[in-house]
Amino acid sequence: MFTVLILCTGNSCRSQMAEALLNHELAGQVRTVSAGTRPQPKVAEGALAALEQAGLPTKGLYPKDVDVFLNEPIDLVVTVCDNAKESCPIFPRPVKTIHMPFHDPHGEPLDSFIAVRDDIRARLVPAVRGALGLEG
Repeated sequence: MFTVLILCTGNSCRSQMAEALLNHELAGQVRTVSAGTRPQPKVAEGALAALEQAGLPTKGLYPKDVDVFLNEPIDLVVTVCDNAKESCPIFPRPVKTIHMPFHDPHGEPLDSFIAVRDDIRARLVPAVRGALGLEG
């Protein structure tokens, strides 16, 4: 099983939705975790609502600092915001990285979170499949 790390700045919106979506869509093939370079105190309500509306589990989602994962065997790092790409830490061993920015819906209506959730499902899931050589 592959381990994917979704990296964002605050780890409160996009990376949390990506974690839940990838764990659901690629269950049994990929273990996805998410973290932030400067984690926020909690996951955005809009992100949780958008996931719940799609029937995705939100239990256990909370912002984490990327340092927690530096010594874990990560197969793929996905940065979902430009700031995280710029401040992506150096991992102890080489790790494949892809950058796929998504709109930050923080502070916007629920519709924005739903649009970002659907964009993540449409673009990120196939990108991760391709990067890891998984069958679609």
